[in-house]
Amino acid sequence: MRRTPLLATVTALVLGAVLAQPAAQRAAAAPAVFVHPGVTVSQSQLDFARGKVNAGAQPWKGAFDRMMASRYADQNHTPKPRAVVECGSYSNPNNGCTDEREDAIAAYTNALAWYITRDERYARKAIQLMDAWSAVIRDHTNSNAPLQTGWAGSSWPKAAEIIKHTYGGGWASSGRFATMLRDVYLPEIINGSNSNGNWELAMMEAAVGISVFLEDRASYDKAMAKFRTRTAAYVYLTSDGALPKTVPSQNLDTRDKIVKYWQGQSTFVNGLTQETCRDFTHTGYGIASIAHVAETSRIQGQDLYGTDVGERLRHALGFQATYEQGAAVPSWLCGGSLHLGLGPVTEVGYNALHNRLGFAMTNTQALTERTRPAGTDNLFVAWETLTHGDNPA
Repeated sequence: MRRTPLLATVTALVLGAVLAQPAAQRAAAAPAVFVHPGVTVSQSQLDFARGKVNAGAQPWKGAFDRMMASRYADQNHTPKPRAVVECGSYSNPNNGCTDEREDAIAAYTNALAWYITRDERYARKAIQLMDAWSAVIRDHTNSNAPLQTGWAGSSWPKAAEIIKHTYGGGWASSGRFATMLRDVYLPEIINGSNSNGNWELAMMEAAVGISVFLEDRASYDKAMAKFRTRTAAYVYLTSDGALPKTVPSQNLDTRDKIVKYWQGQSTFVNGLTQETCRDFTHTGYGIASIAHVAETSRIQGQDLYGTDVGERLRHALGFQATYEQGAAVPSWLCGGSLHLGLGPVTEVGYNALHNRLGFAMTNTQALTERTRPAGTDNLFVAWETLTHGDNPA
């Protein structure tokens, strides 16, 4: 599918108009009225997926079956909340880290199962999981606390949005859950991170999602501004110039510092990410968060896919997909050796950029279709063939 000349012209005009806006105007991203459910997946997208599953259509039925066969949909799953979740580097120590992430994914899984089946058991299970944690947790500690908070905090509001705004059976403790997000999660993530780029992208994904659930316009705007800056510093475009953009607070003010931060990579091409030469798994985390925030922003009325965010996402997907599928690695790229394993992260961006905007994305399409139905990374990405696969809503 080729991008039409008219669509290319319209997209260019939109991009030019957005970039021409004063910085203060661009920073005001929150909608006048928040859309619910509106974190990564909208009600119209859920309705599309539900219709396809109920009709037995593929790949949605297969994606749903995979979700329902997973441990996250198990009705015997018992939540394991902790007052303090302690996560060191690479989750060592792991005091509640895996439990928290997986309970949050389970809540989202059950919320999706509720919406598609209308079986109230799944809504009640999602509520049980959210209530268990909101009654107990008060802090995240150790070196990975910001990242852990970002990962779990990305899944919780997706579950909460579906339950609060589509389940009529009542959720008595939704206010306590909101307080948990506001007092325990948001302060840990809203000011960002100067670590590897996937950290801040995940943190801003969580902050944006939490802000939607809380209808917190100031936090939404702050998180979105940090997201825009970090995305520009995470994915390189040739239009950036000889060197990648940087996050000002990191003081990467020389070529040597930038090259070191980019894992020793000194040749920059469209779609290369700050972590490509680290490994594709961490790169996939960053790509997933970029897509998730762009999708949430679109649902809330500001379509970032027509800006540099979409352009960076498109090139990042295509570049990584090329090598994930086995293309020979040139000697100038990461010393001629890559650590693959991108993960189930292509559906949201591919659907928005290829299906909606009409960009030809041959390598991304091939990888997406080959790996369907997408499952979960067991951290914060889950069931995106079901929710976003070829979804026109």
